[in-house]
Amino acid sequence: MRAFVFPGQGAQTIGMGQALAEAYPAAKAVFDEVDDALSEKLSDLIWSGDIADLTLTKNAQPALMATSLAAMKALEAEGVGIEAASFVAGHSLGEYSALAAAGAFSIADTARLLRIRGDAMQLAVPVGIGAMAVLLGMDFEAAQAVAAEAAQGEVCQAANDNDPSQVVVSGHKAAVERAVEIAKANGAKRAMLLPVSAPFHSSLMAPAGDIMAAALADVSMSAPKVPLIANVRAEAVDASDIKDLLIEQVTGSVRWRESVMWMAGAGVTEAWEIGAGKALSGMVKRVDRAIATRAVGTPDDVKAAAEALA
Repeated sequence: MRAFVFPGQGAQTIGMGQALAEAYPAAKAVFDEVDDALSEKLSDLIWSGDIADLTLTKNAQPALMATSLAAMKALEAEGVGIEAASFVAGHSLGEYSALAAAGAFSIADTARLLRIRGDAMQLAVPVGIGAMAVLLGMDFEAAQAVAAEAAQGEVCQAANDNDPSQVVVSGHKAAVERAVEIAKANGAKRAMLLPVSAPFHSSLMAPAGDIMAAALADVSMSAPKVPLIANVRAEAVDASDIKDLLIEQVTGSVRWRESVMWMAGAGVTEAWEIGAGKALSGMVKRVDRAIATRAVGTPDDVKAAAEALA
C-alpha cells in the first residue's frame, strides 16, 4: 500500500520544477495555471528569482504547491495517477497540495487559497513578535514540557511533531527563546531558532484562521479521489470535515509523526514524496524504517517511479 506525501515550507529552492516543466507539457501547464490564477509570473521567481523572495510565506506556499502538482502531472503523463496511492497527506501547506492532487480543489483555487493563507499568516503577528524553534533529540512529550515551562504567561506551543527526535515550538519570540535555552539545559542535542517570519501553528495565528474560514467558504470542493490523512487528526478523514480541519490547521499542531504511524498501521509500506526536496522522506524513515520512501521531484525521478509500477 502506498501514500503520496507533499512537502511543506522550507523545501523551496530556486529552479525547482523547471526540469519537469521543460520535459512535460502537463507540468508546464501547472505553472502557467498558477501564474494566471495569481496574475503574476510566480514561475519566473521560482526558476530564476532570489531565494529570499521565494522564501516569503506568500510566495513559498503557492510555489511549493505548483512544484508538487507539476510532479504529479508528470507522473500522470507516464501513466501513474493519483489512484496509485491509497492515501494522500501533506505537511502544513502540503495538505493543500495533497488535496489538489486528489482533485478536491482546482489548481487555480489552491494557488489563490495559499496566497491568501500566506498573506494571512504573515499579517497575523507583526514581524519580530513571534518566532519558531526546532528542538532536536527531544520527543513530543519532552518538547511540550519545555514549551509549558518557557511560556511564562506568553504563548509557546509544540507546533510540529515531525518525528521522534524533531519537534518545532512556536509562539512569542521571548518565550520561544526561553524554550531554546530550557531545551539545551534538558538534554536536547540541538535547539535553535528557525528562519521564519511568523509563529505558525500556534494560537497567535487565530486571525489567519478567521481569514481562511472566509476564503474556504467561497471555494467549491469535491470529495478527494484518495482519502486525506489530515495534519490535525493524524488519520484519514471524511471529505465533509476537510474545510473545517484546514481552518483548525492554521493554529493546530502538525501531527506528522502520528500521521506516519497511522499510515503504517493502515498497511502503508511505501511513501512517495511528490515535489521539492526529501525532508518528508527523512521524517518518515525516522518514524518507521519499514516504510520505503521515494522522492519524485525531477524527470528522472518520475521515470523511475513509473518504471517501478510498470
